Amino acid sequence: MDPLTQGALGAVFVQATTNRTRNLGVAGGLGFLSGMAADLDALIRSSADPLLFLEYHRHFTHSLAFIPVGGLLCALAIQYVLGRRWRLTLLQTFVCCTLGYGTHALLDASTSYGTTLLWPFSDERLSWSIVPIIDPLFTVPLVTLCAVTALRQTRVFAWAAMLWVSVYLSIGALQHSAALSMAKQTAASRGHSPIRFEIKPSFANILLWKTVYETSEHFHVDAVRVGLAPRHFDGTVIPKLDLERDLPWLDAKSQQAKDIQRFSDFSKAFVAEDPEVSNRIFDVRYSFVPNEIKPLWSVEISPTAELDAHAAYRTHRENPRESLGRLWKMLCCSGADE
Repeated sequence: MDPLTQGALGAVFVQATTNRTRNLGVAGGLGFLSGMAADLDALIRSSADPLLFLEYHRHFTHSLAFIPVGGLLCALAIQYVLGRRWRLTLLQTFVCCTLGYGTHALLDASTSYGTTLLWPFSDERLSWSIVPIIDPLFTVPLVTLCAVTALRQTRVFAWAAMLWVSVYLSIGALQHSAALSMAKQTAASRGHSPIRFEIKPSFANILLWKTVYETSEHFHVDAVRVGLAPRHFDGTVIPKLDLERDLPWLDAKSQQAKDIQRFSDFSKAFVAEDPEVSNRIFDVRYSFVPNEIKPLWSVEISPTAELDAHAAYRTHRENPRESLGRLWKMLCCSGADE
């Protein structure tokens, strides 16, 4: 999730569970800093290889096995800079930092991006997809209760924050299950026998969900609103990427071909050629408006590139006001459905 949420969860978890420091503000500070630290893997990137950061973000620094290592690294850094000023022993700092660091990967796995929790035993990216990467309704109460815990110096507010996290994620899991059921009903009504489904919450809410299911030759993208007023929003269909059909000129031994495979692995093979831009491959699982296929990121290749040239990585942003307007209409059930 976003750094503020990651830090706040690390802070309240330390505040709620440890007696290693007398000051809950200090405990929260240690948890906040270490709760964000795993995302320093974003610094692993290369100007020569545009896809390197995709392979290492949410990788080893986000695994369960790395938690004590990450906690120790945070403790050493914080102890040197702040620990003595806060009159902490290295053991106190280590315990708090490890607890804060340990919340990061599990929260990230609750989103849809994919986290290698089981590294080094497995490189599979796990994603439970029960909460958006950015969700103010989840974050604001968490941050507020964290701050009140520090100000009032009482753990009851930290415990309340952990209860809020548990309740919200549980609701997200129930919403995910309901969205999956609706997607299965839609597929059955069309006479389809899907190979697999992908269900993701849309931007900043757990009410409206993007549904993608795969058939033998296509991806079917729709949206559903779950809850007291369930509703289905028709989307679109796009052919799955077929290199021989879509990119017949591509040399299978080229670096661009290898980069497409790397991008496909990262995207769990939910990839297609952009119908609006040739030679652009994108991840169909992500779009700002959930029943659309407009890419948020992609790789672009060129027929004139050298054999050892990398594919280019692109990010795409629509007009935010227009996209938010369409999203809001769907949340309010004023968009078109079947």
